[in-house]
Amino acid sequence: MDLEDQLKNLFPDHIAKPIEETKEEKEALWMQDEPIICKYEKRKGKPTTILEGYSGADSDFKKLAKEIKTKLSVGGSFKNDQIIIQGDYRNQIMEILKIKGFKVKRVGG
Repeated sequence: MDLEDQLKNLFPDHIAKPIEETKEEKEALWMQDEPIICKYEKRKGKPTTILEGYSGADSDFKKLAKEIKTKLSVGGSFKNDQIIIQGDYRNQIMEILKIKGFKVKRVGG
């Protein structure tokens, strides 16, 4: 007896719903022709990685910023159509963006 059968015995009136796609699969980001620029700068003596050049909606770019920050477990912000990540994470960010299907260009260093 599997879990579904046990649940049917406990809750006979319950109707099982099919499992839906996750939110990430439903939400598609705007893909663009021009590459996103990934550059390295030092601000106030601290290393930062800056992403710019996204031509889609700001809300999509903010979602992308949040996803990058959570995957890398780092701080950062979204200001002036740029994603600013604390630390030098160019290689990891470029891999994440390439997996998502973006073209990425590395600038500086």
